[in-house]
Formats: sequence, C-alpha cells, structure tokens
Amino acid sequence: MTVTSVSSTPSSSPVASSVEPSSTPISSTASASNSSSPSPSPSTTQTPSANETISAPTPSAPPVDNDGSRKYVVAHHMVGNTFPYTLQDWSDDITMAHAAGIDGFALNVGVDEWQPARVADAYQAALQSGLDFKLFLSLDMTSLPCASPTDAQNLRNFVNSHATHPNQLQYASRAFVSTFAGENCAFGQASVPEGWKSQFVQHPEMQGKIYFVPAFFIDPTKFTDFGEVMDGDFNWNSGWPIEVTTSFAQNLLSSLPSGANASPLSGLTGIIAAAANDPVTAISSSLTQLQAALSKFIGSTDTDDQHLDGLKALGGGLNARDGEDSKRAYMGAVSPWFFTHYGKDSFNKNFIFLADQHLYSKRWESLIAQRDKFDVVQILTWNDYGESHYVGPIKGAQPNSQAWTDGMNHTGWLEMTGYYASAFKTGVFPTIEKDKIVMWSRPHPCLANAPDGVGQPTNFELSEDSVWAVVMATAPSTVTLATSPTTSQTFNVPAGVSKLSIPITAGGTMKGTVQRDGKTVVELAPKDFTFQGAPQAYNFNAFVASATAE
Repeated sequence: MTVTSVSSTPSSSPVASSVEPSSTPISSTASASNSSSPSPSPSTTQTPSANETISAPTPSAPPVDNDGSRKYVVAHHMVGNTFPYTLQDWSDDITMAHAAGIDGFALNVGVDEWQPARVADAYQAALQSGLDFKLFLSLDMTSLPCASPTDAQNLRNFVNSHATHPNQLQYASRAFVSTFAGENCAFGQASVPEGWKSQFVQHPEMQGKIYFVPAFFIDPTKFTDFGEVMDGDFNWNSGWPIEVTTSFAQNLLSSLPSGANASPLSGLTGIIAAAANDPVTAISSSLTQLQAALSKFIGSTDTDDQHLDGLKALGGGLNARDGEDSKRAYMGAVSPWFFTHYGKDSFNKNFIFLADQHLYSKRWESLIAQRDKFDVVQILTWNDYGESHYVGPIKGAQPNSQAWTDGMNHTGWLEMTGYYASAFKTGVFPTIEKDKIVMWSRPHPCLANAPDGVGQPTNFELSEDSVWAVVMATAPSTVTLATSPTTSQTFNVPAGVSKLSIPITAGGTMKGTVQRDGKTVVELAPKDFTFQGAPQAYNFNAFVASATAE
C-alpha cells in the first residue's frame, strides 16, 4: 500500500530532540578493526551508522506522562492477506505480537466480501487469548467504495459491529478508527470534509462513539479543512525517508566538497560501481561521505513536526468530554524496509524507499527521544508482503509477491521490537536479559543485472552492498562480522544496543559472532544465504536472521 503524501518541503536537517532524561538514547562509539587473511585489508573508517550504540540505563519506575495517558504500539495487519486464516492463525499472530511488546493490530480492511469474517475471527481470537491486546479498523479507502451515502452506511455498520467489543481499542472513551487514504472520499456530498463529517464522524449513528485518526495523504496545512472530522492524525509515510530519491541523492552529492566526487566514474551510480570493485577504499572515501550526508534523513522527525503543526492549528479535540485531554492524538509510523516489484501487467509499482543504515533502529530511537510528541506508534507492517516491510511470519495468502518474499524471513526484526516498544511506552530502556545478534542483507549486489522483465526498481541506486547487524549485549563484548572465511571486521561494543555493518561482495555469506572473556556467547551463520552475483530476478527485499544466547 503506497500513497505519496503532498506536504510542505521537509527541512534538510533533523529536528533537535526535546528529550526526557529517562528516555535519552545514550550514544557512544564502538571501536572497529578489520581482518582479511591471508592479506590483511587496511583499516576502514566506519560511518556513524556502522558503529553507533545505545546503552541501556538502569531500570526505574516508568515515568508518568504529563497528560496521564497511555502510549500504544500497534502493528498494521493486512486482512487482505489472510484469506486462508483460521481462528488459530489469528491466535498465533496475537500471541507472537504481544510477546514482542505490541499492544494491538490495526486491521486493514478492503472491499473483499470475505474480509468481515476474518475481522470477526481476529476479535474473537483476541478475546479468547485473555491478553490485553487491542484491535481497531483501518479502513482502506483505496479499496473500499466511498462515492455515495450507501457506501458510508456500509462503513458505519462495519465500525459499529465491533465498536463495543472488549478488545476494541478505546481512546478517550471512544472506539479508535483509522484509515489508509480517504482524502478523495465525499460519499455523495459537496466536498470531502463534508462527506466525512455528515456521513461518518458526526452522523447520528457515530457521533461521540468513535475516535477518528485517519491517514489522509494531504498537505498538513490543509488539516484545517477537516477540523470537524479529525480527532487525530496518522502520518503513514513517516516510517521512511520518502523524500530521498536517486535524483535527491545526486543533487546532494553534487553539493558535497569536491573531494567527495573523486571517483573516476561520474555520479551516484559510478560511486556505487567503484564500491563494488573496491569496497574498502570506496567505503572509506566517496560512498561514506554520501552515506553520512544521507544519514540525517534516516529516522528523521521532520515530517512528524509538519503534521503536528497541522494538528495544532486545529485547536482542541473534536469531541473531548469534560475532564478529558483536549489534545488531538498523533500516530507516527516506524518501518524496517520497503521494496515492491510489480510489473505493468499487475499493480505496476516497482521501487524502493531508502531503508539502509539501520532505518528500523534509528526511527525507533527518534520516536523514543521525542516520545512526548507521539501518542501511538504504528509498525508498518505485520504482513504486507507485497511491499517487503513485514515483521511477522510469512503465512496466509501472498499478493503475488512470492518471487521476492519466499525464503526472506523478517522475524528477526520482530525480536528487536520489544526492546524499543518498551522504551517508547515507559521512557526507560529495558535491561537486556540475553545476548542477541540480528543480521540482514539484500540477496544480490545493487548493480547486478538480471533477466527480469519488470526491470530494476526505481531508486535502486540508493542501496548499499552491506550486511547490517544489531547486537544486543548484556555486557561489553567483542563482535566479529564476516562475509567469507577471509573477510571480516571486529568491533568492541559496550553493553546495550550496537548498530554495525560490513561491506559484502558477490559470493559473500553472513556470519556474526559475539564473544566475551574469550568465549563465544552467540554465533549466527545462516546456511541459506549467499550474496548472488548473477540473480535471475531483481530482489531488493532483505534476508533477516537472528540468534540468541541460551
């Protein structure tokens, strides 16, 4: 699901954080050394994204938010991919998500006539789980019809059928409801705002019963048109730095000092090609400078501030009751990846968003550092296989995405989620109880050629040929990342979370080892990953693997 928001031009620099002391990510530098036998490689200069760390503070009582409200972490669940689901499938998803610190699912529902039955199963499974796990509808208005009052009636009936369910997310004593899109829905009325107002939010069947937080893809300065519609706002595209395109990076590259353009090949593609031929040298020169320039956009909260300013212009809450907080809720997004590869004979979307440099961790860190601004965080997604940003298991019915999804497990990212979710909700980073390493990489070089009729995805040039790693250490450790028996890098990391990376070339594999006091405490060496030099199809999805100490 992709819609590009129309918004004011984002600032080119990240917003300075306003941070509560208890939720401050503590940064330090891990030292790194290279080993490449039999001929040792020269030492490389690591970019900030390659060796940043967060040390976990000593746990304390969770701070109370100024408004006394609870913060939520939810995951977007595509009901359209659950056709074969049974009640047990929903139960398994709910149990797995809850164990990862997720408080509920946003159920993306479309026009298929079978989807209401799956939604009913989800609510039933949540009830039977006995867990404090909430659900709410995310009405997919790119699928659901919205041209007439009858269409609005169908939406009202759907929402009301679950509004009082024990596992429905209640926010400010009302049923929480969201959307994907909807900025073009008038329901037969004179305007879109009038349609949502009279036929949905303030219709007699709904007024005072729902808390409406849509993801309208509009300029936030236009929120005032929806002042009688929006109880809050969901900024869907905040999960990725969508403004960073190939042309954006080319322009940024041209603005760097002349030394950054020293590559004998011209432009961004030339620098990437140089990196492929001599990764150590390139990583320590041109490409590193470009990566450093792009890093300010990874996890940035610029668009969040634009949306928050738009909400602020609306004033107090739409239906706030006496004694309730009048602030309108803001829901930000976090996502680990984005790649979609549909041809013109299908959905006709073939592109990536920049997700390198530990996007998932860095976005979480931004959300935690500025947690007073965010009421809900939505993980994109649990199971959107078509766009490669799933953190749940691969199951159900794929939307013809098997070519780039099969064998590309992402649950290692889910294993990281609990740490960040806990810090966001409480303001305190939890103690790491077990050593863990998570590693991921694309399956082939950025510039590989494949006999693929769909072609290379738009913005493919932004990708780095790297293996990325997150190490969660209970104590200071030595971490070695390797892509072959003769190519490795060693890092000394403190207790806490360290973000590491190592270049990879065709034929490379991935291996990570965490050692302490001369003993191996965790080793990860997935046997089913090889960086393919001659792929048969373009696949910019990520292969993710993890290992945890016993």
